[in-house]
Amino acid sequence: MTQAAAIPALPLRRGWSRQTRRNLMLGLAFISPWIVGFLAFVVFPIVASLYFSFTDYDVIRTPRLVGLRNYTRLFETDPLFWTVLYNTEYFVLIGVPGGVLVGFTLASLLNRKMPFRPLARTIFFLPSIVPQVASALLWLWIFAPQYGLLNAYFQMMGQTSIPWLSDPSIAKISLIIIHLWSSGGVMVIFLAALQDVPRQLYEAAKVDGATWLHELWHITVPMVTPAILFNLITGLIFGFQYFTFAWLLTGGGPVNSTEFYSMYLYRNAFVFFKMGYASAMAWILFLVVVVCTVLLFRSSARWAYYGGGE
Repeated sequence: MTQAAAIPALPLRRGWSRQTRRNLMLGLAFISPWIVGFLAFVVFPIVASLYFSFTDYDVIRTPRLVGLRNYTRLFETDPLFWTVLYNTEYFVLIGVPGGVLVGFTLASLLNRKMPFRPLARTIFFLPSIVPQVASALLWLWIFAPQYGLLNAYFQMMGQTSIPWLSDPSIAKISLIIIHLWSSGGVMVIFLAALQDVPRQLYEAAKVDGATWLHELWHITVPMVTPAILFNLITGLIFGFQYFTFAWLLTGGGPVNSTEFYSMYLYRNAFVFFKMGYASAMAWILFLVVVVCTVLLFRSSARWAYYGGGE
């Protein structure tokens, strides 16, 4: 048996060809507006805020380097910082899981066959697309102490009025109720996830005599865990930046009970013009969100199920 003649190895070509370089330059030229915008409006502000966080800067005068003074002042000498941190954590720990639960419940109900199902889905989705300013005016009327819709109902039933937005112990709960009311976006994501659950699993469960609760816990919930993870992460990011409803309805009161982190950051930056101090707050918020997101991702390996995965 004769040995095949050895095929000489082709020399490796170093560098890119002229056509490859031409295609690269042409592609960069097409996306150059996006690159310029990204560098000018995303990268530069991030780098600038990091620099300002180590300075004493009030917009008018030249920034003066102060080292870690802004960070130490936040943790050591600013009592309001811990208040706004507590308020924000309270909202995130209750409002975010509550929003996911409400969205999942609505999606489960609206995923069943029922009369006027498309209309019902539209009605429950509408609050999430209504402008927040208009929604705030609506809820300001609903929560009004004397002529509000809820208190009018309570008075009709012989009950006393509830100071929804003027009682420090109730104000945060009132804002969480508004957050749960606008869970339509979460509901739509869960509806899409429920559509992908194989019907054969439910049919097999019924043959085995499983109840609806067993189907919910052992089939529905495990199959939509990726959607749960997504909604938790996006809700977490939104919760730490909660601003509009609190700013319009309570302005941070009463007695700073609804002064959330982003509101206090806004006041320092654009009311007190403490840009360096506000930049330090922004970077602390960024680190907190990153740490919480990483923890969620790492914990999801134990409970999130992806079809076809190991």
